[in-house]
Formats: sequence, C-alpha cells, structure tokens
Amino acid sequence: MATTQLSDVYVPEVYASYSAVNGPEKTAFFESGIAIANPALASMFSDGGRIAELPFWKDLDASDEPNYGTDDPTDIAVPAKVTTGTQVARMASLNQGYSSADLTGELAGADPMQHVRNRFGTYWMRQWQRRIIASVQGVIADNVANDDGDMVNNVAGATNAAVGEGTLFGRGVFTAAAFTSGDHYDDYAVFAVHSVVAKRMVDNNDIDYVADSQGNLTIPTFLGRRIVVDDSLPMTPAAGSGGTDAAATYTSYLFGTGLIGYGERSPKVPVALEREEAQGNGAGVETLWERKSWVIHPFGTAFQNATLTDGNATLAQLRLAANWDRVIDRKLIPLAAITTNG
Repeated sequence: MATTQLSDVYVPEVYASYSAVNGPEKTAFFESGIAIANPALASMFSDGGRIAELPFWKDLDASDEPNYGTDDPTDIAVPAKVTTGTQVARMASLNQGYSSADLTGELAGADPMQHVRNRFGTYWMRQWQRRIIASVQGVIADNVANDDGDMVNNVAGATNAAVGEGTLFGRGVFTAAAFTSGDHYDDYAVFAVHSVVAKRMVDNNDIDYVADSQGNLTIPTFLGRRIVVDDSLPMTPAAGSGGTDAAATYTSYLFGTGLIGYGERSPKVPVALEREEAQGNGAGVETLWERKSWVIHPFGTAFQNATLTDGNATLAQLRLAANWDRVIDRKLIPLAAITTNG
C-alpha cells in the first residue's frame, strides 16, 4: 500500500501557515493575558542582532518633598531631575528537526503529514511556555539573591516533619504574596499553580467558576484571579517518608496582565524539508526542520548574559539568578511567588 510522504505534499508556504493552529496564542499563558504580543519589542530585532535595550523614564520620586514658596527673591528653588533606566531583552534562535525513513511510513500505512504538523506545533507551544516559566524562575532567583526576596512568600517546611497546615497553600498565604506589592496588591490577574496545589484549592472549596465566551461556567478563579494549572511549574519531590527527609515543595506564581512581552522574528528559512536518498541503504530518509526566533521578556528586568557562551540562553541559563536584574521598582512589576508543601 502506497503512503503519502512529506515530500509528496510539502509546500513551504502552506506548511508555515499551519503554525497558527498550535502557536503560542493557544497556550493558557497567552489566553490568560500573562504574555502579550509586543510588536514594538519585535521590531527592535527586525534589523538583526540578539539584544535590544528598552530605555524608560523612571517615575517621579513621590518621597521627594516639594518646595515651599517664600517672598525672598534670593531664595532660589533647585529643580529635581528625571532619570532613566534600561530594560534589556534577548532574542533566542531555536530550531528542531525530526526524521522519518520512507520505508517506515510505507510499512505503517499512515499519512505522516498530519501527525508531524500537529505534534510539531504542540512541541513549540510547550517550548514557548517552558521558556516563560524558566525566565520567571530566573527573575525570582535574582530577587531572592539580590533583593531580599521581596517578591516571594515561602512558607514551605524543609523536612517532612516540618510540614503542617501553615506550610500548605491557603488564602492567607496568597494574600501575603499579593501584598508584597504593597498598594499594588490588586494588580494580579492570574494565579498559576501546580496540580497538587490546585487539588488542595478544590478540596478547600476555594475555586469559583466564571463564564467563558460561550457563556459556560468553565474558567476557574480564586479571589477573582484566573487559575492556570501547569505541572511544569517548579517543584521539588520529597526525598523520602521519614520525618527528617526533605519535603516536597511547589512554587506558584501570581501574574499581572502583560507581565511577559513576546516578539518573534522570522528566520531566513523558517521551515525546510531535507531528503537524504542514500540513507536507509537507499530507501531514503527525510527530515523536517523548523526554526523559531523568539524574544520573551519579563517586564522591568534586564537580561545580563552572565553565563552565555553561544549567544542563546538555554532553559537552565534562564533559571539562573546571575542572568537577571530588576531595574524597576518592585511595586511596578506584577509578579510574586509562593512556595508551599502543597
């Protein structure tokens, strides 16, 4: 039985249009408003390069007391000055390829085009979301290392014996994290949690549901914030069952709308199909390549490039405190982290 191969139906322009089916816009992080497409950010990379600097005017210092007028002409007021800061964003050039032997497809009797198209899109969706989470981990790691952890509420016990009601998620734990933003505590719109934390919320009857665009009560919320459940959020498994063994911990995040700016640059050849006729002892092998150029930038930060060797930041490098620096007042960054034992 003949099998349709990628090379039989592959048209680069048509294939590239499939990406919208499973693009970043379909992820919970995009749909909930945590990440937003930022054309201005993307345009900064339109002429090439990996790094873009985003200068901004710092807010007027409210703690700077105003002058008090007098009738003395020799009493000269000295104006204050407005200062600037710089955010730094970095583009990542990514690619992945998958190979398939012609003979494998022929023996399977299946059309590989639909499967490869769908799974490749899902692969990139997951990678995009993983890069957001890794970037947020790095920002929080920098906060703990260099800013006294003023964006974090960590109530987790280190050992199994230390785990109790006070080390588990609850309303008080949430509000304490939100109020790390002071009078900006209400800037948070989304609460991202591991499924273990979500289960505790369900058991405590803490979740309310609001209507989606179809009028169905399907969107979970907690204290008015949309809930995103994602098991790729940071967690450390328990080391054992004994009282002195390390306890499992889970990190949840509070996000404000638009915390993550997202931009994309089109690589020279975004999609390519490569055939090697001699492989498979002459039966032929084809490889589908996809390439992405993404900038994913948490608002109010500057990427430091402290550990990069080839220009791109891996997931592990995004998680490092040394690669991030907060450059805006804490209250203006709608991000907070909660660490609990469940």
